[in-house]
Amino acid sequence: MDLRIFTEPQQGATYDTLLTVAKATEDLGFDAFFRSDHYLRMGSSDGLPGPTDAWITLAGLARETRRIRLGTLMTAGTFRLPGVLAIQVAQVDQMSGGRIELGLGAGWFEEEHKAYGIPFPKEKLGRLEEQLAIVTGLWATETGKTFDFHGKFYDLTDSPALPKPAQPKVPVLIGGHGATRTPRLAGQYADEFNMPFASVEDTERQFGRVRAAAEEAGRGAGALTYSNALVACVGKDDAEVARRAAAIGREVDELKANGLAGSPAEVVDKIGRYAAVGARRIYLQILDLDDLDHLELISSQVQAQLS
Repeated sequence: MDLRIFTEPQQGATYDTLLTVAKATEDLGFDAFFRSDHYLRMGSSDGLPGPTDAWITLAGLARETRRIRLGTLMTAGTFRLPGVLAIQVAQVDQMSGGRIELGLGAGWFEEEHKAYGIPFPKEKLGRLEEQLAIVTGLWATETGKTFDFHGKFYDLTDSPALPKPAQPKVPVLIGGHGATRTPRLAGQYADEFNMPFASVEDTERQFGRVRAAAEEAGRGAGALTYSNALVACVGKDDAEVARRAAAIGREVDELKANGLAGSPAEVVDKIGRYAAVGARRIYLQILDLDDLDHLELISSQVQAQLS
């Protein structure tokens, strides 16, 4: 079971904070550092000192880390044109020496679009489908040849399809709860399917839909890695769990029901239940980025039991 660290910087984090967490992620043996792609805080956080851009952040981290994978859960399809995104991701992959993964979603948070003057189209899943086709198509085009795409939302003519990523194929992640179109897109385009903030039962149902869609697409269910994203709140004892829950404005019982919370033994047991329905990777949503002791505890007491 791979454990990856997943951050939500729109809630309030500087680049230096993210760099500190990314370096801890690397030093403590976690598999990857991922971040959200949002420009506006959610909930009661004041969001200070303000948002950081996902791909600018990852470009910096690409030069300041050496081992860990880096990526997004999920890049908002509404933020960037697909040709521009393909260039950005390929360049950052080169900067990292081939450690980048692209999580790509339709975009959903209307308020952040209003706050920063970003168009928020009604038809987002259709755009996402074309974006997936374009980004993967540009990367797959043989050097020296051109790429064309003529869709409902995007039109590319005689693209040189450059630059190329360092990796032969940048892994593409698709995720979500949708019962029909999301599994179909994952079955066609994804290297990994991520089920965010869901119960074991809902995860099992959605994984089944994605497996069926991958089979229908002629790829086979085993072509994808299946993963979950879950908030983490781990403590050596009940008092430490309660302290960490309070620090992120959550209740312990709610976190235990909906996330990975409690003692290391409790968390290992719950991860095992996700593994039993097919999860091979867990993204640990870390909401208090100043609590590096939390990462150390998870590394030494949870990750050590899963390796």
